[in-house]
Amino acid sequence: MTAPGQKNILEKLQSEILSLQGFRLPTSRQRIDFGLGPIEAAFPGRSFPTGLHEFISASRQDAAATAGFMACLLSSLMQSGTGICLWISTKRTIFPPALAIFDISPDRIIFIDLTRQKDALWAMEEALKCEALACVVAEINEISFTASRRLQLVVEKSRVPGFVHRHNLRSVNTLACVCRWKITPVSSELEQGMPGVGHARWQVALQKVRNGEPGSWQVGWAAGRFEHAADPARQARFGTDHINTGTYG
Repeated sequence: MTAPGQKNILEKLQSEILSLQGFRLPTSRQRIDFGLGPIEAAFPGRSFPTGLHEFISASRQDAAATAGFMACLLSSLMQSGTGICLWISTKRTIFPPALAIFDISPDRIIFIDLTRQKDALWAMEEALKCEALACVVAEINEISFTASRRLQLVVEKSRVPGFVHRHNLRSVNTLACVCRWKITPVSSELEQGMPGVGHARWQVALQKVRNGEPGSWQVGWAAGRFEHAADPARQARFGTDHINTGTYG
């Protein structure tokens, strides 16, 4: 068993190592409560990493589910920060008014539509330098390790999170991201005796977490917060008859 003094030394050393790698634990005032529950245990220091996050999607259905899950994260970032986000894409499929489902006013997001992915990468890098933004999202199919490293270095300086959503990518290459996510839709749940489509639910897989532990969890979104498999309120629900991916495109 580790003595209290040894535990404090180990925690301090771990914090210093993370700092050298560009990861800084937020203070209690800076910490954002995403409501991710058990997923937070996978992150270093049990804190959502401020860095470049990669989201990969193998199909249109997965891409729609990923967009919904990202919107949930943006909801917390935008409420805790300045409330302004940039969403960059070369082929926008998101339906802005539907963002209200995730407590996001669409006029708080600046959409930038470009033709070339090269321009989208440049726009993301420049946007991440603006510390007034809550987050920058870019829908980019292909990105090299060198380009991702440039983005990560900018994030480490500005402390503005960056989300890169890769759909229809040719290969899953190594990137300089703090996390790699894969979101897939699962059947929604309905209250007993209630018709219609239930709230959005996803299988959330963290395939890569720098200095953390990968894993997979089932997560839903209802009443402005995440619901987890172990939540008593979720266990009280019934039925899995319909699919709701949290899509809007």
